[in-house]
Amino acid sequence: MKLTKLYSFLNKDLDAVENEVLHSVTTTEQVLEEASNQLLEAGGKRIRPVFVLLSGKFGKYDFDKMKSCAKALELIHTGSLVHDDVIDDAKLRRGDLTVKEQYDNHIAMYTGDYMFALALEAMGNIDNMRAHQVLSKTMMELCIGEIEQIKDKGRVDQNLRTYLRRIKRKTAILIAESCRLGAIAGEVPRKKEVALYNYGYNVGMSYQIIDDVLDFTASEEELGKPAGSDLMQGNITLPVLYAIEEDETFRNNLYDAFSLSSTLTKEQAAPFIQTIKEGNYIERSLHLSERYLERAFDSLQHLPTGRPKQALKAIAKYIGKRNS
Repeated sequence: MKLTKLYSFLNKDLDAVENEVLHSVTTTEQVLEEASNQLLEAGGKRIRPVFVLLSGKFGKYDFDKMKSCAKALELIHTGSLVHDDVIDDAKLRRGDLTVKEQYDNHIAMYTGDYMFALALEAMGNIDNMRAHQVLSKTMMELCIGEIEQIKDKGRVDQNLRTYLRRIKRKTAILIAESCRLGAIAGEVPRKKEVALYNYGYNVGMSYQIIDDVLDFTASEEELGKPAGSDLMQGNITLPVLYAIEEDETFRNNLYDAFSLSSTLTKEQAAPFIQTIKEGNYIERSLHLSERYLERAFDSLQHLPTGRPKQALKAIAKYIGKRNS
């Protein structure tokens, strides 16, 4: 089943959010508009707006407010992707040239900044100081996560705690805060808001771990970028971390490889990728992902039964089984 089938009752509202996001980047500066549209029109799951809308369904669902929050979260996510591609020197995203590859790093960075500014503007009709504080803190955490990822590139002496903190800031917090902002905009009771935040956090952690696994197990066609890209870019993901902890030869060889450069060529990465595929590191990573999903399901027990809850549960199940 396609992911979009799981929340089809939101299609009309999601289409409106999509149009708002696409129209928001209209500007007299042609290069900036083209660069912004390039990634937005490439599509994506738009899962963060989905979490905003579903969370708002547990309270007073005012679509204008929900639309503003959903638009802001999607723009922040998209802006962070543009920044990510500069940091990782990535040439492809979703099978297309990245903004930095088509233009240059300077235009890409300012495009990401522009989207962040548009996100703040989108929240203008939300008359709730706490919502604005949540959004600002989320953006701060994302930036800290980016800095941590830069500092950790090619660092073999990492531990599980470092990795989990990094993916929290890189991925989980934006999903968790999508749930929280939808709840705040919908005036959802605080206990349910906390349950939604916890659901989003745990789904986000699972989502990123599975992303890290797919980087080794999915095809280049499915990924829209070369398999093993994270390792080649110097990012120590969970399967690599488990291999470092368990296999001394793997650890020493990887240390030697990264001592020369914080990135690896496809040829340099190949033996490390093969070792990870042959070991139990993928299985162990999936096991941890499943533990986070179980916590997400536990959080849903605090929410009333209905289509929004069923959709949240179905999305979590989908994430646990996805292969691209």
